[in-house]
Amino acid sequence: MKKLMFIFIAVIGFTITTKAQVNVSINIGTQPAWGPTGYDYVDYYYLPDIESYYYVPGQVYIYKYGNSWRRSRTLPASYGHFDVYNCHKVVINGVNKPYLHHAKYRQEYVVYKGKHDQIPIRDSREEKYFQNRYHPQHDQWKKDHPGKYKGDNRGKNKGYKGDKGNKHGDKH
Repeated sequence: MKKLMFIFIAVIGFTITTKAQVNVSINIGTQPAWGPTGYDYVDYYYLPDIESYYYVPGQVYIYKYGNSWRRSRTLPASYGHFDVYNCHKVVINGVNKPYLHHAKYRQEYVVYKGKHDQIPIRDSREEKYFQNRYHPQHDQWKKDHPGKYKGDNRGKNKGYKGDKGNKHGDKH
C-alpha cells in the first residue's frame, strides 16, 4: 500500500511539474524595437548609460528624479541626446521593481556603460521578431500569418519569470 501511495504521489508531482514547464509565455511582440535580440520574454531593461530602467509590460521608462523614481512613456528632455538603439541593455527578469535596488545594478553593470554591442529587434532578420509590432517587417508578417497576430498582449504574461541565467543582456 505504501508503495502504491508513493507511486501515486510521484505521478501527481510529475504531472504538476510538467504542466508548469509547458506554460511558457513570451512577449516578443511588446518588447520595444530597440530591445536586444535573443530574448523571448523581458520584464525590465536596465540602461547603464543613463542609469535608468524600462518596464516592458507597462511600456514605461523609470528614471531617477531627485530622490524619487519617476515613470514616463518617454525619457525626459534631459536625456534628449541618448539613443536607445545604440546602447547596451541589461535584461532583468524575475525581480520586482529592480530600481529599488539601484546601487546593486549600477555597481554590477557599470562595465556595460558606453558599449554598443547588441543588435536591436528592429534590425534583426530573424522571422520570430517580425511579430513585434514595431519591426519594419511586421505588416508583411501579419499578412503572411493570418490568425497568429495577437496584437497588444500587455498583462497576459504575468507569472513567467524568464531566463534568470542570462541577466546581462548578452546573447546566449
